[in-house]
Amino acid sequence: MADFNQILEVGDYQNGLVNTVIEIPKGSSNKIEWQKDKAVFKLDRVEPLIFAKPANYGFIPKTLDEDGDELDTLIVSEEPIPTGVWVEMKVIGVLNFEDDGDMDHKIIGVVADDRQTADAIASLDDLTPGFKRQIEHHFSHYKDLKKPGTTKVMGWGDIEAAKQIIGASIGRYNQKTAN
Repeated sequence: MADFNQILEVGDYQNGLVNTVIEIPKGSSNKIEWQKDKAVFKLDRVEPLIFAKPANYGFIPKTLDEDGDELDTLIVSEEPIPTGVWVEMKVIGVLNFEDDGDMDHKIIGVVADDRQTADAIASLDDLTPGFKRQIEHHFSHYKDLKKPGTTKVMGWGDIEAAKQIIGASIGRYNQKTAN
């Protein structure tokens, strides 16, 4: 397997489209992490089912968030998307999230060409309040068994806020790889 940071670009984020690679399918309690130094996916641990992911979880290649990892994504879809699949994602917003004192943003999006929903989701406003509460609850509590109190949901941001975070994450990646 190749390093996604070498073979994929970020995408046209200024127009709301990014490439994302799935680490954890929706509904899975397996904590699967991309190991960029080995260019493989690793099953880090198995969480209790109550901590299953409410949406597909992945990352945007050639980005670095403030926590030092690739910028995380949550891809809303009706079906789980398998680990390792590359998706063109339409950005609809961001969940501002703090983990162990570092900002660890979650860019929220949908599959760019979703014919099942007729591309019905265009912004965070198109998500139900219950689904957004489920995401908030998940990220507020998923570390409760091992490191309680280390995560904090800091609110939601719109598409423009998400684009700014993506741009800053590209800048951090470029600065790190230039050195």
